[in-house]
Amino acid sequence: MQEVVFNRRIKIMVAAMGFVLAAGAAMAQPGPQGWWMDQSGKAGILIAACGGDLCGRIEWLKAPLDSLGKPKTDVHNHSVSLQSRPVCGLQILGNFSPATAGGWKEGWIYDPESGKTYKSVMHLALDGTLRVRGYVGIPLFGRSEVWTRPGAQLTPCAGG
Repeated sequence: MQEVVFNRRIKIMVAAMGFVLAAGAAMAQPGPQGWWMDQSGKAGILIAACGGDLCGRIEWLKAPLDSLGKPKTDVHNHSVSLQSRPVCGLQILGNFSPATAGGWKEGWIYDPESGKTYKSVMHLALDGTLRVRGYVGIPLFGRSEVWTRPGAQLTPCAGG
């Protein structure tokens, strides 16, 4: 009789542990680290930890070469000395710190198509997309993009 009660208790404990582990895994939301496609589909950004913060670099380009067949450079940068740096490998996100569940704040984003840097926030949406907002002053005055995980593995370009 004691053996039956003991076996039943073991089964209940194992089932409870399985439930707790499954619930924890369901509640755990993946962070923004990893590969993302920008909204235009022209660039693949790799987000990773940089110290205690998050940063991101362009590590894949749909069209990595300019009209002369050379690797694209940061030609729109307002600093002439930076216009020759390769777009591939270019850091475009930085200083993001955790804000709320699924959110990151106090970061910056660089737009290589305009050569401008903006304050930025990010939020990982429930649908698995990353909402990236660049702004001037307060987030109300800005523009958002929706980034998605790439459907296939991206091959990093050979950048600077």
